[in-house]
Amino acid sequence: MKTTPRRSRWAAAGAALASLVLLALPAHQATAADYYAAAQGKTGAELKSALHGIIKNQSKISYSAVWEALKVTDQDPANSANVILLYSGRSQSKSTNGGNANDWNREHVWAQSHGDFGTVAGPGTDLHHIRPEDVTVNSIRGNKDFDLGGSLVAETTDSYTDSNSFEPRDEVKGDVARMILYMAVRYEGGDGFANLEVNDSINGSVPWHGRISVLKQWNDIDPPDAFEQRRNQIIFDTYQHNRNPFIDHPEWVEAIW
Repeated sequence: MKTTPRRSRWAAAGAALASLVLLALPAHQATAADYYAAAQGKTGAELKSALHGIIKNQSKISYSAVWEALKVTDQDPANSANVILLYSGRSQSKSTNGGNANDWNREHVWAQSHGDFGTVAGPGTDLHHIRPEDVTVNSIRGNKDFDLGGSLVAETTDSYTDSNSFEPRDEVKGDVARMILYMAVRYEGGDGFANLEVNDSINGSVPWHGRISVLKQWNDIDPPDAFEQRRNQIIFDTYQHNRNPFIDHPEWVEAIW
């Protein structure tokens, strides 16, 4: 079992979260307090329910539209012609999306089979958990739960896998945690989709995803960075008009779970 290093920069970033200010919202939702007003002062199941009521109001896009959206949401800040691949960390041309080896495709961080939603508009196209990834790496991850340990994944420098779990690179561990937990709050079974929930297992159960104990650790050691915050804002402004609350308030992970 591999132990994940806790980098000093994570500690410094974590300390800064207390003063984190949400990026500017459009005029019709002028402040963070306005958007999350119904959630303020709540914890546990009440907070989870309140956040669901807030973020379930979203615009849905088609699965084909996800291709073009990812070219915007995951653009490399250092090269506008490229996207950053989630697990490998590679910067790759936007034009190389597809299904062949060394192309990038659409990775569902909440594995499709863990909710039986396929590519249907809604959970199957929700940009808050879909990221660009190398075709081969995406296939290796498959529908595995998230945990620590395993062997180094080919075409990555810091992602690991074994027979039933996947460990992403250190720089996106928190991203992965917050995407999974967003899905567990957004999809509660009331709109024709499965009630997605997290557990502490790595057995591929449906409609569950794990492991929550590890995801909570990842949320703590890898706080939201500028790339993740920018991505959240673009999805809100341009595509779905809802937010991932755990990017704006990572402390709510502990408040709920």
